[in-house]
Amino acid sequence: MRVGIIGGSGLYQMPGVTDIEEVVVQTPFGDPSDSFLCGVLDGHPVAFLPRHGRGHIHNPSEVNYRANVWALKKLGCESVISVGAVGSMREELPPGHIVFIDQFIDRTRGQRAHTFFDGGCVAHVSFADPVCPNVQNAMAEAAAELGIEHTVGGSYICIEGPQFSTRAESNMYRRWDASVIGMTNLTEAKLAREAELRYATMALVTDYDVWHEGHDDVTVDAVIATLRANVAKAQQIVRKAVPKVAALHGKTLPNDPARDALQYALITSRPRITDDTWERLSLLIEKYVQRPGEASE
Repeated sequence: MRVGIIGGSGLYQMPGVTDIEEVVVQTPFGDPSDSFLCGVLDGHPVAFLPRHGRGHIHNPSEVNYRANVWALKKLGCESVISVGAVGSMREELPPGHIVFIDQFIDRTRGQRAHTFFDGGCVAHVSFADPVCPNVQNAMAEAAAELGIEHTVGGSYICIEGPQFSTRAESNMYRRWDASVIGMTNLTEAKLAREAELRYATMALVTDYDVWHEGHDDVTVDAVIATLRANVAKAQQIVRKAVPKVAALHGKTLPNDPARDALQYALITSRPRITDDTWERLSLLIEKYVQRPGEASE
Protein backbone atom coordinates (compact mmCIF):
# COMPACT_ATOMS: atom_id res chain seq x y z
CA MET A 1 0.00 0.00 0.00
CA ARG A 2 1.25 3.46 -0.90
CA VAL A 3 1.06 6.67 1.11
CA GLY A 4 -0.46 9.41 -1.05
CA ILE A 5 0.93 12.92 -0.67
CA ILE A 6 -0.84 15.96 -2.14
CA GLY A 7 0.88 19.33 -2.10
CA GLY A 8 3.33 21.48 -4.00
CA SER A 9 6.13 20.22 -6.21
CA GLY A 10 8.70 20.99 -3.52
CA LEU A 11 7.47 18.10 -1.42
CA TYR A 12 8.84 15.37 -3.65
CA GLN A 13 12.15 17.16 -4.22
CA MET A 14 13.45 15.85 -0.92
CA PRO A 15 16.26 13.57 0.17
CA GLY A 16 15.37 9.92 0.53
CA VAL A 17 13.04 9.55 -2.47
CA THR A 18 14.30 6.87 -4.87
CA ASP A 19 13.03 4.83 -7.82
CA ILE A 20 10.96 7.76 -9.05
CA GLU A 21 8.58 6.99 -11.90
CA GLU A 22 6.18 9.41 -13.55
CA VAL A 23 2.76 7.78 -13.82
CA VAL A 24 -0.22 9.04 -15.83
CA VAL A 25 -3.56 7.83 -14.47
CA GLN A 26 -6.75 7.95 -16.53
CA THR A 27 -9.96 8.19 -14.51
CA PRO A 28 -13.72 8.08 -15.19
CA PHE A 29 -13.81 11.66 -13.89
CA GLY A 30 -11.31 13.21 -16.28
CA ASP A 31 -7.65 14.06 -15.88
CA PRO A 32 -5.98 14.57 -12.49
CA SER A 33 -4.11 17.80 -11.83
CA ASP A 34 -0.90 16.29 -13.21
CA SER A 35 0.94 13.03 -13.59
CA PHE A 36 1.93 11.31 -10.35
CA LEU A 37 5.48 10.86 -9.17
CA CYS A 38 5.61 7.41 -7.63
CA GLY A 39 8.67 6.30 -5.75
CA VAL A 40 10.08 4.96 -2.53
CA LEU A 41 10.71 7.20 0.47
CA ASP A 42 13.04 5.59 2.98
CA GLY A 43 11.77 2.16 2.00
CA HIS A 44 8.05 3.02 1.79
CA PRO A 45 6.06 3.34 -1.46
CA VAL A 46 4.63 6.83 -1.99
CA ALA A 47 2.71 8.71 -4.68
CA PHE A 48 3.12 12.49 -4.96
CA LEU A 49 0.68 14.79 -6.72
CA PRO A 50 1.01 18.57 -7.20
CA ARG A 51 -2.53 19.71 -6.39
CA HIS A 52 -2.53 22.69 -8.77
CA GLY A 53 -0.36 21.02 -11.41
CA ARG A 54 3.31 21.70 -11.96
CA GLY A 55 3.70 25.41 -12.56
CA HIS A 56 0.46 26.06 -10.58
CA ILE A 57 -1.90 26.08 -13.56
CA HIS A 58 -5.24 25.17 -11.88
CA ASN A 59 -7.02 27.58 -9.55
CA PRO A 60 -8.79 26.05 -6.52
CA SER A 61 -12.15 25.79 -8.30
CA GLU A 62 -10.57 24.22 -11.39
CA VAL A 63 -8.72 21.42 -9.57
CA ASN A 64 -10.25 18.07 -10.54
CA TYR A 65 -10.51 16.77 -6.99
CA ARG A 66 -12.50 13.68 -8.00
CA ALA A 67 -9.88 12.58 -10.52
CA ASN A 68 -7.08 13.26 -8.03
CA VAL A 69 -8.61 11.18 -5.24
CA TRP A 70 -9.82 8.39 -7.55
CA ALA A 71 -6.31 8.12 -9.00
CA LEU A 72 -4.74 7.88 -5.54
CA LYS A 73 -7.12 5.01 -4.77
CA LYS A 74 -6.27 3.36 -8.10
CA LEU A 75 -2.54 3.63 -7.34
CA GLY A 76 -3.07 1.59 -4.18
CA CYS A 77 -2.97 4.36 -1.60
CA GLU A 78 -4.60 3.67 1.74
CA SER A 79 -3.72 6.98 3.41
CA VAL A 80 -3.30 10.54 2.17
CA ILE A 81 -1.15 13.30 3.65
CA SER A 82 -2.38 16.66 2.40
CA VAL A 83 -0.13 19.72 2.63
CA GLY A 84 -1.35 23.22 1.82
CA ALA A 85 -0.94 26.92 2.48
CA VAL A 86 -3.48 28.65 4.72
CA GLY A 87 -4.15 32.01 6.29
CA SER A 88 -4.37 32.30 10.06
CA MET A 89 -7.52 33.39 11.85
CA ARG A 90 -5.84 33.51 15.26
CA GLU A 91 -3.11 35.63 16.80
CA GLU A 92 -1.43 32.55 18.30
CA LEU A 93 -1.02 30.92 14.87
CA PRO A 94 1.56 33.21 13.21
CA PRO A 95 3.00 32.92 9.71
CA GLY A 96 5.40 29.98 9.63
CA HIS A 97 3.33 27.95 12.09
CA ILE A 98 1.96 24.49 11.23
CA VAL A 99 -1.55 23.35 12.16
CA PHE A 100 -2.88 19.80 11.99
CA ILE A 101 -6.55 20.67 11.66
CA ASP A 102 -9.40 18.31 12.54
CA GLN A 103 -12.56 20.14 11.38
CA PHE A 104 -13.81 22.03 8.33
CA ILE A 105 -16.37 24.72 7.56
CA ASP A 106 -17.65 24.85 3.98
CA ARG A 107 -17.90 28.26 2.30
CA THR A 108 -17.51 27.04 -1.29
CA ARG A 109 -20.31 27.86 -3.70
CA GLY A 110 -21.09 24.57 -5.39
CA GLN A 111 -18.86 25.18 -8.41
CA ARG A 112 -16.74 22.09 -7.80
CA ALA A 113 -17.72 18.43 -7.82
CA HIS A 114 -17.44 17.21 -4.23
CA THR A 115 -18.92 13.71 -4.46
CA PHE A 116 -18.43 10.59 -6.56
CA PHE A 117 -22.04 9.61 -5.96
CA ASP A 118 -24.26 11.23 -8.52
CA GLY A 119 -25.66 10.18 -11.88
CA GLY A 120 -27.31 6.96 -10.77
CA CYS A 121 -25.88 5.99 -7.40
CA VAL A 122 -26.36 7.84 -4.12
CA ALA A 123 -24.32 7.52 -0.92
CA HIS A 124 -24.36 9.58 2.28
CA VAL A 125 -21.12 9.02 4.19
CA SER A 126 -20.59 10.05 7.79
CA PHE A 127 -18.42 13.16 7.93
CA ALA A 128 -18.70 14.29 11.55
CA ASP A 129 -14.98 13.68 12.03
CA PRO A 130 -13.53 14.53 8.61
CA VAL A 131 -9.86 13.88 9.40
CA CYS A 132 -8.31 10.52 10.22
CA PRO A 133 -6.96 10.90 13.77
CA ASN A 134 -4.43 8.12 13.22
CA VAL A 135 -2.76 9.86 10.27
CA GLN A 136 -3.05 13.21 12.04
CA ASN A 137 -1.34 11.79 15.13
CA ALA A 138 1.44 10.31 13.00
CA MET A 139 2.15 13.71 11.45
CA ALA A 140 1.97 15.52 14.79
CA GLU A 141 4.32 12.98 16.37
CA ALA A 142 6.76 13.54 13.51
CA ALA A 143 6.67 17.32 14.02
CA ALA A 144 7.19 16.91 17.78
CA GLU A 145 10.15 14.58 17.28
CA LEU A 146 11.70 17.13 14.92
CA GLY A 147 11.12 19.97 17.38
CA ILE A 148 8.98 21.86 14.85
CA GLU A 149 6.42 24.19 16.41
CA HIS A 150 2.87 23.11 15.62
CA THR A 151 -0.71 22.97 16.86
CA VAL A 152 -2.95 19.91 16.84
CA GLY A 153 -6.64 20.60 16.25
CA GLY A 154 -8.63 23.48 14.85
CA SER A 155 -11.12 24.33 12.11
CA TYR A 156 -10.22 25.03 8.47
CA ILE A 157 -12.70 27.32 6.73
CA CYS A 158 -12.73 26.49 3.02
CA ILE A 159 -13.68 29.35 0.68
CA GLU A 160 -14.16 29.20 -3.08
CA GLY A 161 -11.50 31.65 -4.15
CA PRO A 162 -9.45 32.37 -6.10
CA GLN A 163 -9.81 35.82 -4.52
CA PHE A 164 -8.82 36.27 -0.89
CA SER A 165 -11.46 37.31 1.66
CA THR A 166 -12.87 40.76 2.25
CA ARG A 167 -12.13 42.29 5.64
CA ALA A 168 -15.77 41.80 6.68
CA GLU A 169 -15.64 38.12 5.76
CA SER A 170 -12.35 37.61 7.56
CA ASN A 171 -13.72 39.11 10.77
CA MET A 172 -16.89 37.02 10.46
CA TYR A 173 -14.84 33.82 10.18
CA ARG A 174 -12.96 34.78 13.32
CA ARG A 175 -16.29 35.04 15.15
CA TRP A 176 -17.02 31.51 13.94
CA ASP A 177 -13.91 30.37 15.81
CA ALA A 178 -12.12 29.24 12.65
CA SER A 179 -8.41 28.58 13.05
CA VAL A 180 -7.20 28.81 9.46
CA ILE A 181 -8.57 29.63 6.03
CA GLY A 182 -7.86 27.94 2.70
CA MET A 183 -9.44 27.01 -0.63
CA THR A 184 -8.83 23.29 -1.23
CA ASN A 185 -8.63 20.76 1.58
CA LEU A 186 -12.30 20.31 2.45
CA THR A 187 -13.17 19.08 -1.04
CA GLU A 188 -10.30 16.59 -0.88
CA ALA A 189 -11.38 15.40 2.55
CA LYS A 190 -14.97 14.75 1.42
CA LEU A 191 -13.86 12.68 -1.56
CA ALA A 192 -11.19 10.84 0.43
CA ARG A 193 -13.87 9.76 2.90
CA GLU A 194 -16.07 8.46 0.07
CA ALA A 195 -13.04 6.58 -1.27
CA GLU A 196 -12.36 5.16 2.23
CA LEU A 197 -8.92 6.76 2.29
CA ARG A 198 -7.44 7.87 5.60
CA TYR A 199 -6.88 11.60 5.11
CA ALA A 200 -5.28 14.33 7.20
CA THR A 201 -4.09 17.88 6.58
CA MET A 202 -0.87 19.68 7.37
CA ALA A 203 -1.77 23.37 7.12
CA LEU A 204 1.18 25.73 6.57
CA VAL A 205 0.34 29.23 7.82
CA THR A 206 1.56 31.91 5.41
CA ASP A 207 -0.26 35.06 6.56
CA TYR A 208 -2.88 36.59 8.87
CA ASP A 209 -5.47 36.98 6.10
CA VAL A 210 -6.81 40.58 6.30
CA TRP A 211 -8.26 40.78 9.81
CA HIS A 212 -5.00 41.64 11.61
CA GLU A 213 -4.53 45.41 11.86
CA GLY A 214 -0.86 45.04 12.77
CA HIS A 215 0.04 43.20 9.56
CA ASP A 216 -0.13 43.99 5.87
CA ASP A 217 -3.07 42.63 3.89
CA VAL A 218 -2.44 39.21 2.37
CA THR A 219 -0.65 39.27 -0.99
CA VAL A 220 0.62 36.52 -3.27
CA ASP A 221 4.23 37.70 -2.81
CA ALA A 222 3.96 37.44 0.97
CA VAL A 223 2.28 34.04 0.78
CA ILE A 224 4.94 32.61 -1.53
CA ALA A 225 7.82 33.97 0.54
CA THR A 226 6.54 32.35 3.73
CA LEU A 227 5.52 29.18 1.92
CA ARG A 228 9.04 28.72 0.57
CA ALA A 229 10.37 29.00 4.10
CA ASN A 230 7.84 26.37 5.22
CA VAL A 231 8.69 23.84 2.50
CA ALA A 232 11.79 22.58 4.29
CA LYS A 233 9.79 21.97 7.47
CA ALA A 234 7.02 20.26 5.53
CA GLN A 235 9.55 18.00 3.81
CA GLN A 236 11.05 16.99 7.14
CA ILE A 237 7.66 16.21 8.65
CA VAL A 238 6.49 14.23 5.62
CA ARG A 239 9.69 12.20 5.55
CA LYS A 240 9.44 11.34 9.24
CA ALA A 241 5.66 10.75 9.11
CA VAL A 242 5.56 8.41 6.10
CA PRO A 243 6.93 5.35 7.99
CA LYS A 244 4.45 6.00 10.80
CA VAL A 245 1.54 6.29 8.38
CA ALA A 246 2.67 3.25 6.37
CA ALA A 247 2.72 1.24 9.60
CA LEU A 248 -1.06 1.80 9.88
CA HIS A 249 -1.83 0.15 6.56
CA GLY A 250 -3.67 -3.14 6.59
CA LYS A 251 -4.56 -2.78 10.25
CA THR A 252 -7.91 -2.55 11.99
CA LEU A 253 -7.56 0.61 14.04
CA PRO A 254 -9.71 2.20 16.73
CA ASN A 255 -11.26 5.54 15.88
CA ASP A 256 -10.88 5.03 12.12
CA PRO A 257 -13.73 6.93 10.38
CA ALA A 258 -12.58 6.10 6.85
CA ARG A 259 -12.67 2.35 7.35
CA ASP A 260 -15.82 0.90 5.74
CA ALA A 261 -17.23 4.42 5.34
CA LEU A 262 -19.42 3.24 2.46
CA GLN A 263 -20.74 0.11 4.15
CA TYR A 264 -24.01 1.69 5.27
CA ALA A 265 -23.83 4.82 3.12
CA LEU A 266 -24.98 3.39 -0.21
CA ILE A 267 -28.75 3.81 -0.38
CA THR A 268 -29.55 3.30 -4.07
CA SER A 269 -31.45 0.08 -4.71
CA ARG A 270 -28.91 -2.38 -6.12
CA PRO A 271 -31.02 -3.33 -9.17
CA ARG A 272 -31.10 0.38 -10.08
CA ILE A 273 -27.31 0.59 -10.42
CA THR A 274 -26.62 0.31 -14.15
CA ASP A 275 -23.61 -1.26 -15.84
CA ASP A 276 -22.27 2.19 -16.72
CA THR A 277 -22.66 3.48 -13.17
CA TRP A 278 -21.03 0.37 -11.73
CA GLU A 279 -18.08 0.69 -14.11
CA ARG A 280 -17.59 4.33 -13.10
CA LEU A 281 -17.76 3.58 -9.38
CA SER A 282 -16.51 -0.01 -9.17
CA LEU A 283 -13.15 0.97 -7.70
CA LEU A 284 -15.02 2.40 -4.71
CA ILE A 285 -18.04 0.11 -4.34
CA GLU A 286 -17.01 -3.32 -5.59
CA LYS A 287 -16.57 -4.71 -2.08
CA TYR A 288 -20.20 -3.82 -1.32
CA VAL A 289 -21.99 -4.08 -4.69
CA GLN A 290 -21.83 -6.90 -7.21
CA ARG A 291 -21.44 -6.15 -10.88
CA PRO A 292 -24.96 -5.97 -12.41
CA GLY A 293 -26.04 -9.41 -13.59
CA GLU A 294 -23.17 -11.17 -11.81
CA ALA A 295 -25.36 -12.93 -9.24
CA SER A 296 -27.45 -14.57 -11.94
CA GLU A 297 -24.52 -15.84 -14.00
